[in-house]
Amino acid sequence: MISWFRNPISALGLPVALLAACGGSGPNEGVERDGHSFARPDEARVTHVALDLTADFEGHRLGGTATLSLDVATGARAVVLDSRGLEVENVTDAAGGALEFAFGPVDTILGQALTVSIPEGTDTIVVRYGTSPDAAALQWLAPAQTADGRLPFLYSQGQAILTRTWIPTQDSPGIRQTYEARIVVPEGLRVVMSAEMLTPDGAPAEGGRAFTFRMPQAIPPYLIALAVGELAFAGTGPRTGVWAEPSVVARAAAEFADLEPMVAAAEALYGPYGWGRFDVLVLPPAFPFGGMENPRLTFATPTILAGDRSLVSLIAHELAHSWAGNLVTNATWRDFWLNEGVTSYIELRLMEALYGPERAAMLEVLARRGLADELAGFGDDSAETHLHLDLAGRNPDDGMTAVAYDKGAAFVRTIETAVGRPRFDSWLRAYFTRHAYTSITTDDFVDDLRTHLIAGDAELEQRLEIDRWVYGPGLPDGAFVPRSRAFELVDEQVRRWVEGATAASLPVAGWSTQEWQHFLGALPDGLTTSRLEDLDRTYGLSGSGNSEVLFSWLMIAVRHHYQPALPALERLLTTQGRRKFLSPLYQALMTQASWGPALARELYARARPTYHAVAVRTLDGIVR
Repeated sequence: MISWFRNPISALGLPVALLAACGGSGPNEGVERDGHSFARPDEARVTHVALDLTADFEGHRLGGTATLSLDVATGARAVVLDSRGLEVENVTDAAGGALEFAFGPVDTILGQALTVSIPEGTDTIVVRYGTSPDAAALQWLAPAQTADGRLPFLYSQGQAILTRTWIPTQDSPGIRQTYEARIVVPEGLRVVMSAEMLTPDGAPAEGGRAFTFRMPQAIPPYLIALAVGELAFAGTGPRTGVWAEPSVVARAAAEFADLEPMVAAAEALYGPYGWGRFDVLVLPPAFPFGGMENPRLTFATPTILAGDRSLVSLIAHELAHSWAGNLVTNATWRDFWLNEGVTSYIELRLMEALYGPERAAMLEVLARRGLADELAGFGDDSAETHLHLDLAGRNPDDGMTAVAYDKGAAFVRTIETAVGRPRFDSWLRAYFTRHAYTSITTDDFVDDLRTHLIAGDAELEQRLEIDRWVYGPGLPDGAFVPRSRAFELVDEQVRRWVEGATAASLPVAGWSTQEWQHFLGALPDGLTTSRLEDLDRTYGLSGSGNSEVLFSWLMIAVRHHYQPALPALERLLTTQGRRKFLSPLYQALMTQASWGPALARELYARARPTYHAVAVRTLDGIVR
């Protein structure tokens, strides 16, 4: 068993010869270095990771070995890895010979470089290590934090630069790697990963059962993911299904019954699905995101289990990443919009294909309204509203805003409108084929667009304003404007209610989640308590089981200090960890000077230990 200590060698103790040996030339020349990684892939590049780890649920640690295959340039005598909080016992070559290694200075965002000496001819290193109990990628949940309350749970969240907190590798989206894993966990627990499952029931091992996996396609390291818990499976088709805790799995499978048609619809548009299976893991509510597109196994929040399949656009979004993000990846986090903007566009196309144009139109209008709010918050000329962001010296999470998602989608939608859908679909499908299993920059995307779609058409080039969209602020005047006929009818009911009509008189029977979101989002400030009570009593908004409707209602309640909704606010903030809901609600509380900050601080102090580190980093900057 690994001993848990940090190796005492520091950067100051690294021999001059080792520092001087980092240079080299060879097959990795031209690989772009990533400002959010210490790696020098042009000198020595990780191509494969083999994990053999044991989960210690009492100590909240993973420990064991990571065997790294390397592509080494001629003359290079060191490989530089990313690490943050890892405790390294030793590093050896494939034959077990000791290799010299050293940690660099601590960077508060990036962690530490881990530099390993590699004698000539070395193409494999074995790092014996353990994770810190507070590794930011890993959340260890007590049984009480799970749906069934019987066994503990563990899951990882590597995006953007947190994989380095549990795997010593080159943690950059531009350095794609294949991987395999053997994970040992206590009896009664099951392991799932973003990879092909080779031992569905595990095998006896010291300390419990061992589960093995392999991912033969090279992926960016942020997509290496695992979860451990009391998990059951329900199939939804020949290559799709749902993993969840036993008490949740049937409900999740019913919610995601359209997984197989969704994959088929995506293939019809963008080519064969390249990852084998598309399963969804419904995590406990602490998960900080709506979903994470880990290949073969999307991780999803339980907040999308609405009971009526009205929130499955999130699953369409994660499936779309199987092309935009997983198949073709942003090379650096400056290029994040290449993942999210293209994916958000494809999400709408899938929703249109499965549920009709009006469903997609409603989602697009809601997204554009959210983008308008985000742009207004940043300011018209802010560099934060560029698609291609300058993130030098910053945490890449700072770039995960509606700009990347919804300005990016608006750009793609505008291109489609300009050239026509058939021509655009042909280009986009070919784009995925040309760049399959690679990581590209924004400049690469723009070059492809100009070469293969615009193809010298000066009038189209001028009309698209590519540089204005990508490298400039705000939303260009020529942006496609989405419209929804259903929302126009909702707007009429907003007007009627604001002018005094009772809630009971509104013809809301059959309204979708999106229509309720639009209605609530269109209500003005300055509403009286009696008017809010009219809505709440009539429609049970404070008790809504639909997370999106409840969130929209609670934002109104906070702005108006509507006290009957405060118990629902407390429940939401203390029982789930989805950052999309937490951040705006805490921000809204902090702006209500007479009463909100005190409540925000009280609730945050109670809930903070249950949130993932990704959410905590954001919320610590809000609740002060």
